[in-house]
Amino acid sequence: MATKVYIVYYSMYGHVEKLAEEIKKGASSVVGVEAKLWQVAETLPEEVLTKMGAPAKSDVPIIKPNELVDADGIIFGFPTRFGMMAAQFKAFLDATGGLWRTQQLAGKPAGIFFSTGTQGGGQETTALTAVTQLTHHGMIFVPIGYTFGAGMFEMENVKGGSPYGAGTFAGDGSRLPSELELQQAFHQGQYFATITKKFKGSA
Repeated sequence: MATKVYIVYYSMYGHVEKLAEEIKKGASSVVGVEAKLWQVAETLPEEVLTKMGAPAKSDVPIIKPNELVDADGIIFGFPTRFGMMAAQFKAFLDATGGLWRTQQLAGKPAGIFFSTGTQGGGQETTALTAVTQLTHHGMIFVPIGYTFGAGMFEMENVKGGSPYGAGTFAGDGSRLPSELELQQAFHQGQYFATITKKFKGSA
């Protein structure tokens, strides 16, 4: 039976979604792994999103909290709001109380990726504060560390991401993930899927 990796994300302007797509490609490149994209529900009214200039959402299916149980491993992605995950994603996690009470996510590998507006906007604080959510569920946090190699030491060009996971900088919204950022996202998907497959095989 295939190892199921879910990539669950929230993306307002598309930056996190771009990373999610690359993560899926990376995870799918591992033999025996089935990767699937999910997005969490929007909490803002349509008129507010229109005023904010947010594009229409893609046709990626909306996940319900109980569907997380079906995954062997889950990578969560979200933009940053004041150094923490966006409220839309926090609202989704707040709805997983039933899973927490029964610890149905305990022991599952989990990863994170993110987008911030600026270089000091929370590339690490967002990851650190997100780990608390995984901890209460008993999930096993799988960071990428420095397994991305030379790409982790890039100093000549602006590059998001950290040992915690793949990342990008959105700037004023016009900047798209760079090639190096996309490569790191692919690597995270591949690395995470490999770890998840090992966990499932030893279960």
